[in-house]
Order: sequence, then structure tokens, then C-alpha cells
Amino acid sequence: MKCQDLAVFIILFLAPLSIHCQEVDFRESSRFIFGTHKERSASISMGDIDNDGDIDAVVANGRHWPGQNRVFINNGRGVFTISRLLGNQLETSYATELADLDNDGDLDIAVGNDMAPNALFLNDANGKFEPAGSFGDDYAPTRNITISDLNLDGYLDILITNRGRENEICINNGKGQFTKSIGFGSKNDSTIDVGVADMDNDGDPDLVLANRDDQQNFVYLNDGAMGFNEKVPYGTGKDNTRSIKISDIDQDGILDIITANIGEPNIIYFGDHNLSFKRNITFDTTLSRSYAIAVGDLNLDGYDDIAIGNSNQENKLFLSLDKGNRWQMIPLSDKEFNTYDILISDLNGDGRPDIIESNSDEVNRYFINRKTNE
Repeated sequence: MKCQDLAVFIILFLAPLSIHCQEVDFRESSRFIFGTHKERSASISMGDIDNDGDIDAVVANGRHWPGQNRVFINNGRGVFTISRLLGNQLETSYATELADLDNDGDLDIAVGNDMAPNALFLNDANGKFEPAGSFGDDYAPTRNITISDLNLDGYLDILITNRGRENEICINNGKGQFTKSIGFGSKNDSTIDVGVADMDNDGDPDLVLANRDDQQNFVYLNDGAMGFNEKVPYGTGKDNTRSIKISDIDQDGILDIITANIGEPNIIYFGDHNLSFKRNITFDTTLSRSYAIAVGDLNLDGYDDIAIGNSNQENKLFLSLDKGNRWQMIPLSDKEFNTYDILISDLNGDGRPDIIESNSDEVNRYFINRKTNE
């Protein structure tokens, strides 16, 4: 809906309400793709790989079948004109994450593989990567990885989510080596995603799990010593949650949980001082197969918006109205791809957040934000 049309609707039918309307316009192009391959892509990670000031990409390919992971270099104008192979072997990759794992000032890569060893690649400071061993259980059903300093020692650790097996936290020894691991969650968890944030505001990072297979979702509270024994439920108890993000959507100073669910509505669970997560709102009422979620201020109005990646259905944007209590849905495009990951990042350096899709058996592509204020 254009802003002019929305304004007419408000005047005629919602006169008591006041909405600050800002139009968003995401442009697609045959140039806005990460190569021409149509692979079983499961995720994309974005970051400045070669330290030239712009955002590059790493794509995880394969899922259950060995595929070639790839690095894409930004030419500074939001076009990826150089591509390199990541590693010299095909892997069953579900996830790649960029982070400075060895504390040398450049971004390294952690790769999560399904029923194969997870892999580390260290950056030579020029955007080229050398294999540096593995981390976690060698043959686990890894579905995602998250990188965060969980023990607050200044070094980034790796969380591995394993569907149908205990999840792992791999502790960094400060040199980008992960020889110590501890478990978190239940051994029967079908965990697909995990968010890390201080949910109880006690100064240490907690874990927010997204579980599939009609399982209860939980927030695992950190006791300050990497113990995650206390857990708080959220959701219906029988959700198929594929992805979550943490953000203070209503800007009340308390973190909220935004969920992307398979075959059920997508819901925001608002945090409170009691950690109950009982107050919630459905921002997407459809029964889409939502596989991925990203959160960011798409229209630069000061409030976080939501991008949803769906499986074999069109992807959608949801713009926040009234501090997240109402939402305006905008289709991202009319394509119905199998989107496993969706991200928000400024690719061309114009200060406007763009949107990136990781599509299985289709090209991976992105949309440039041409936002105009009205």
C-alpha cells in the first residue's frame, strides 16, 4: 500500500489514530545476486572480510548433501564481483558465521555441518581463509551456530544447536581453539536456533531457544558461572519455531522475543519484569512456513521492523506501527522461493538497511533499500 493510499484510508476509517507513514521501496535486479549457482543454500553471514570498509558475504551450502561453501567480496557499491571457494572440500553445511575468533582484528569463519565435523577457517587479514581444525561433536545433526562471549572472558565462544540431540557450547581458549565443550538444553531438544541476550538484566548472557517438533520453547537463565539450569517457558508449548530474534520492540527497556514459526502465526512475546512473556501479539496471522527472521529499522523511523523468510511462499516485511502494537505487512517480492535465511545489512553504504535472502535450489539474492520519506 502506498503512503498516499494509506493516508486516505486513515482519514476515512481510522481518524482517531495517528500514524507516521514512511514508504519503503526495496529494489531487486539481475545484478543483485551472489553468483549464478542454484545450490542447497542454508544460510548467509555478512561482514567486512577484507577490511576495506564494506560488507562481504559467506554462503553455507549443502544441508544434508555435501556442497561448496563460497565467499563473495563487495566492490564497495553493493555488488559482489569477486567470489572465492571456502575450503577445498564439499561439506553438509547448514550455517556459517563470521567473527574474530582468534582476536587478531579480522573476521574468521565457523561452519556448522550436518553429521560431519564442524569447521574453522582463520582469516589472513586480507580476506583469504585457511582451515584451522574443527569444534564440537564431530558427527552431530547441527542446524545452526551462534557466536557470543558467554563466559565474559573477552573471547568469543560458539553455540551449536543440534536437532534431536543435546546442544553444545564450545569455549574459546583465546587462540581460536575450542577444546572444551559443555551441553545446554535437553538431550531431546529439536533446537533450530538460539538467541543470546541478557534477558533477566543481571549482567550475564542468557539463552533463548527455538525448538521445532511441537516442543516447548525456553529461555535458559545464566547463573553467572555458565550454568543454565533455570529455564522459563515461552510460547504455546507446542510450537514449531524455526527462528527467533531478540529486540526491545516496544522500547520499554525490556527485551522481547520475536518468533518465526512453521505452519502457525508468527508472534512477538513481550518481556516483563517477571520474565513471564505472557503478553504477546501476532504480527503475521498467516500459517506460512516461516524459516527465518531478521529485525532492523527498515524505514529509519526509530523502531525495529521485521523481515520474514518463508519456504515456498513469498517473503514479507512487517513495519512497526504504534511501538510494535500494530504492523503493516508489505510483500518483499512475488517470488516463492525456499528461503532458509534472511538478513538485514547495509550493503552499499548509503545508511539504509538492505535485505539478503539465502534460497535453497535457487539463486541467493538481495534487495537494495531505496527508502523515501513522505
